Amino acid sequence: MVFGLVQGYLEGRRMAEALIAGLAASFILADGFTKTVGGNLLQQGVSENWMPFLAGLLFAVPLLIFTWMLTRIPAPSEKDIAYRAERKPMTKAERWGLFWRYAPGLTGISIAYLLITILRSIRADFGPDIWAGLGYTGVPSIYTYSEMYVALGIMAVNGLSVLIRDNRQAFFTSLGISVLGLALVILALFQLRGEGMGFWFMVVIGLGLYLPYVAVHTTVFERFLAMTCEPGNIGFLMYLVDTVGYLGYVGMIFAKDRMRASGDFLSFFSQLSLLIALGGLLAFVFSAWYFYRKKTVAAVVGVEA
Repeated sequence: MVFGLVQGYLEGRRMAEALIAGLAASFILADGFTKTVGGNLLQQGVSENWMPFLAGLLFAVPLLIFTWMLTRIPAPSEKDIAYRAERKPMTKAERWGLFWRYAPGLTGISIAYLLITILRSIRADFGPDIWAGLGYTGVPSIYTYSEMYVALGIMAVNGLSVLIRDNRQAFFTSLGISVLGLALVILALFQLRGEGMGFWFMVVIGLGLYLPYVAVHTTVFERFLAMTCEPGNIGFLMYLVDTVGYLGYVGMIFAKDRMRASGDFLSFFSQLSLLIALGGLLAFVFSAWYFYRKKTVAAVVGVEA
């Protein structure tokens, strides 16, 4: 929810991808950093019941300061609007009208996002179990170090999309990056499971998952609205796929005890990763095929595609 609210201040600008990629990188790094903070608090003798409260309290003041700074961001300029289309609130009829006009393609993206969200959330929430299976225990700093590499890679790859002026080309490039990311997951499963490779196994899996996850946030929907000149905003599209994604993850939460009871969480995670990577890859390819056949407007300002 917070990510979507902040994104609303950044969308519709020529530098949107770079700005949102930075936001996403902080989101990724925060996942590992908060685990490190929580782990250190536990090692200092703080109880498990009080640890979340104290960890959150440490970040309360920075949250208030940066929220105030966010309100000082100026609105998109006329040039931003010319290149990326105007963003405005949508009525209920406009929201569903937009969805049904592009339902097959948006459904494919939603399915891929659902699968990626499930696996991304399992990797984040069950990180200690996975790291333990790889032979890493009692090292809180490893959460931050691994996510630092992932965040840097994601920020570089997705942020560079801002250099592509052609909206249609940028849209399909982002779908290609998403496919590449899921291919990296498959590569990690077959090439990085050897002894001493556990750290890079988690880094490459994380990179492969966050490439498409962040591409949807930074570029896919940003350039979708720009190339179609549809009236609307990223917020609706993101809440649409987030609703689908986290609904699927709820089912995985109910099954968490069964996962741990299996005794080999790493094997379960690896098998699920392969299935999700293949399913997400096919869903993205279908969406790319659908939109490739769909006539759109404004590949670059004033040019039909």
